[in-house]
Amino acid sequence: MRHGKKFNHLGRQTAHRKSMLANMACSLIEHKRINTTVAKAKALKQFVEPMITKSKTDTTHNRRIVMAKLRQTDAVAELFRDVAPKIGDRPGGYTRIIKLGNRLGDNADMAMIELVDYNEIYNADKAPKKTTRRSRRGGNKATEAPATEVNTSNEEE
Repeated sequence: MRHGKKFNHLGRQTAHRKSMLANMACSLIEHKRINTTVAKAKALKQFVEPMITKSKTDTTHNRRIVMAKLRQTDAVAELFRDVAPKIGDRPGGYTRIIKLGNRLGDNADMAMIELVDYNEIYNADKAPKKTTRRSRRGGNKATEAPATEVNTSNEEE
């Protein structure tokens, strides 16, 4: 029976699981994508997304809450300085899990977890395209050409 089992324990004791998830979250923030097993990626997604939401408002209280979970000053600084402004307008879903297949050694299901806004391949079509505004009046070029000819003819006389 699974009474009261709200998350995957990943076959580890509580302290080991918390340390592992904190280290994986710091690696994800630093490298923007990491390869791991599917189960760990799903657990990491539940662990890191609330912290990314906290980082959207840069207050001392939110920094202390995130620091208590991550325990690495560099990762917290990069989260609040670099990652938060880039995902500021997104209402959630900051990470993406892509399944990669099975690991050769033990046939474990592998996945890549990444921060969504840092993938250039998927975001290439969503980037704002440069649009040039064109006037519907086509007479601008025609009126400019005779005016210059008249001016040049006046100068020649």
